[in-house]
Amino acid sequence: MSLALSGELQGAVYGALVADPVLAGLVGNEIFDAPLPGGGTLPAGEFVTLGEEVVKPFDTATSSGAVHDFDVSVHSTASGFAAAKAVAAAVSAVLVDANLLLAGGALVSLRFVKARAKRGVAPELRRIEMRFRAVVENV
Repeated sequence: MSLALSGELQGAVYGALVADPVLAGLVGNEIFDAPLPGGGTLPAGEFVTLGEEVVKPFDTATSSGAVHDFDVSVHSTASGFAAAKAVAAAVSAVLVDANLLLAGGALVSLRFVKARAKRGVAPELRRIEMRFRAVVENV
């Protein structure tokens, strides 16, 4: 049962990100949980991708659930980190302590775990990789 809510959680995270007006003001509709359109051509400016996920069981004597550690990355073609960091802050504001609805269960908590800002090679000059931890309970 540890993967039972993985798809629902991913859909809820994606839905929360695309629905946020502050994030939309920074990246428009450039939020992806699938391969980039156009064969992987990078959009100019900043964009967001949902990344890898690690799931571990989190069962108790009375309930069944899982801990989902998942990545969200901010990519930027800018030469500095300022724009990417603004987007990363907006992503974090959307997700931390979010009240996401899951049809098959409940989100117990959603927390920020860590981030890493990295320089890249053109056209992606900057990347911020963020890890979040969601604890979910099956219903």
